Amino acid sequence: MGSSRTLWLILASGSGVLAVASVLLTAWLDLQPCHLCIFQRLLFMLIGVLGLSAALATGLIRGLIGVLAALASAGGAATAAYQTWLQAQPPGSVSCIGGEMGPIERLVEWLGQQLPALFLATGFCEEEALVLLGLSLAQWSLLCFVGVLAMALWLVQRGRRHAN
Repeated sequence: MGSSRTLWLILASGSGVLAVASVLLTAWLDLQPCHLCIFQRLLFMLIGVLGLSAALATGLIRGLIGVLAALASAGGAATAAYQTWLQAQPPGSVSCIGGEMGPIERLVEWLGQQLPALFLATGFCEEEALVLLGLSLAQWSLLCFVGVLAMALWLVQRGRRHAN
């Protein structure tokens, strides 16, 4: 099996590719990303940075960064699962737009003001803007986050075994 450094670089690269793909798909297909879509994009970016950091770190620091990457992946999976649930509801029965913005929406709004090309949310979370091979982008994102979570947890556990 590869070295931990190489595997963390693969995790970082995969997450980075997913973040870039979300930006390119948005522009290419003129998609309207929602707050949850943008938050998932941000988490893939964060996981990419954490994966790169873990690849460059050693020992306990690598393990701590790995745990952060796993937590970010779990948060992404939860967000994508919630969006998948929203999209499964009958049209018009639920909406991601509420009276008061939550922390995710406030963060995305602030980021959208700073870097609109990457973080401007213009769509609705309950709409399936694009379906590929029978799965919505939220469902694909959920699968990717679960895969990244599994790999991050495995790498953290592997690092603990080699440290002992």
